[in-house]
Amino acid sequence: MALQVVGLSHTQFALLVDLWWFDHQGRPPTPRELADHATVDEMMTSQVIRVLEVKGLVTREDGPGEERRRVLAITDEGRLLAERAAALVEAVDERIFGMAGEHSALLDVLAELAGQTGEEPGPHRDRALHAESDADG
Repeated sequence: MALQVVGLSHTQFALLVDLWWFDHQGRPPTPRELADHATVDEMMTSQVIRVLEVKGLVTREDGPGEERRRVLAITDEGRLLAERAAALVEAVDERIFGMAGEHSALLDVLAELAGQTGEEPGPHRDRALHAESDADG
């Protein structure tokens, strides 16, 4: 897995990159807001935040205003690691999904099965029809 290279689990990566996104928005989230945004369970988020704090990637700070709430902040080291990890994941995605090219025969088959195409059946469909005819005959 690409994330092992940077020492992150999948959940650590998801939370760190989402926190990086909040940082870009100039809006430090509460742990609950981060959990909701990353679609990660709150208990799991709390545990992972502790790990990220120990690694020096995240800090907890007093929230702005008079409210007594804690918000999360990404450290400079966390920003660098989030950027590096995101680049690694994007490269892996490109390698995997890039193999299909811009147009995939699988997409044609799925569209035909779903009945969402007005096009004539492609060669893969013709082969399947011939195979059925041969089996019947």
